[in-house]
Amino acid sequence: MGNAIITDATSKGHQIVGAIEAAGNPCIGKSLKELGITHSDTLIMGPDRLSEAVANADVYITFTAPAAEVANLPAVANLGKRIILGTTGFTEEQNRQIRSAVEGKVPAVFSPNYSVGVNMFFKLAEVLKAFPAEYNFSISEIHHTAKKDAPSGTAKKLGEIVANTRGYKATVYGREGISPRKPEELEIVAMRAGGVPGIHDLIIAGPYEMLRIEHTAFSRSVFAQGAVYAADWLSRQNQPKIFSMQDVLNL
Repeated sequence: MGNAIITDATSKGHQIVGAIEAAGNPCIGKSLKELGITHSDTLIMGPDRLSEAVANADVYITFTAPAAEVANLPAVANLGKRIILGTTGFTEEQNRQIRSAVEGKVPAVFSPNYSVGVNMFFKLAEVLKAFPAEYNFSISEIHHTAKKDAPSGTAKKLGEIVANTRGYKATVYGREGISPRKPEELEIVAMRAGGVPGIHDLIIAGPYEMLRIEHTAFSRSVFAQGAVYAADWLSRQNQPKIFSMQDVLNL
């Protein structure tokens, strides 16, 4: 994601003034030029030099692990830097910590998915509440085998929207044995295979018909594209609050 974001940002004329990798990463101490990512002499630094790395930045874009965000985001917010957060997989407590560290301090965008198409998908899901009660909603998602959290943040967000609009009170993550579906249940199924960047399906089925809406990401570049678009929008915002991609896209 770091490479994809840098590539997209530089292609749009933005400057990369800092870069951070996890402690112990072999890229630390090397420039973006040395690594063949872009022509910039900007050095990749470790998290111990976070303040130095973000010193000249207008917007801090981050896709990493939840534990790293708990440590990094408060420091970035205290430096007054705008934040684009794309990390998923937070526990409830971690989510509370990062929101508390950012809300009211700096403008930020938190989103489980920066794809423009997926965020249109979220909006469309709200409209589908018009289906009669006998129609069932199910969600499936497929990602690469290296993805750690399941279901994906996107599937969880889509599930929240569906549950709120349809009144589901419970979620079933796959079935085994004798397990008939109950009216109050939402189904979410996660699969991990190969190098799939991301496929999300919303299935609405009634007694005599089925509607299936699918979003397919061809590469991680789609998330980088959306994150850079959000960063450009955020650079013009001054209200210290946490925005969503719905705000960015004026949905």
